[in-house]
Amino acid sequence: MKTVSSIVENYIKTKPFLLNALSLGIINLTSLSRNIMTELESEFGKEVKQGAVVMALKRLTEELDFRLNHKINKVIKNIGEITVRSALTDYTYVVSDTVLNKQADLITDINSLPDIFYTSSKGVNETNIVVSNSVNHLVEKHFSSEKLIQKLENLASITVKLPKENIVVPGIYYFIFQRLAWEGIIINEVISTSNEFTILVSENEVDVAFKVIKDLKN
Repeated sequence: MKTVSSIVENYIKTKPFLLNALSLGIINLTSLSRNIMTELESEFGKEVKQGAVVMALKRLTEELDFRLNHKINKVIKNIGEITVRSALTDYTYVVSDTVLNKQADLITDINSLPDIFYTSSKGVNETNIVVSNSVNHLVEKHFSSEKLIQKLENLASITVKLPKENIVVPGIYYFIFQRLAWEGIIINEVISTSNEFTILVSENEVDVAFKVIKDLKN
């Protein structure tokens, strides 16, 4: 059975930025209820009283403050070390039968080189390789016969170590990436393991991105 509360909650859940603004308590509930009345009544199938919508929003806001902020903040406050590397290049190649062999050859070449950044990920159609600019010539030598989709230079990486609880609390990545989006940070790549993630951004934006992530802990 549909209730005003359930319809309001389902509506808000489809609007992630609105959901977060509610949890932060920065929205006037009366104005919001007035703006969404038409859609709610269409879903409910009959007239809905504005007061009932305001009360539903108030209850939802209080629940969100605990369900979202409390759990997420507990994880965010325990973020571990944040590592920054600069002077990186991001290569994207079409997946082929020979790409993995080329990667193995590349790794063999760079293993003996000191302080080289290397990471890669493989999707269904694309393979991504991120390296220090100083070994670009090795990537291009080994992958000369592969189809290059994109090459981005002058990038920096920010690697964030997360507490192990991050895998059981929903919304951690959304919470972090939303803050970066608010600052207008363009994320070129995201590479993750169970308890850490790395983002690639322009070297021009890395200082702002680092500050955003660091300030989340405070």
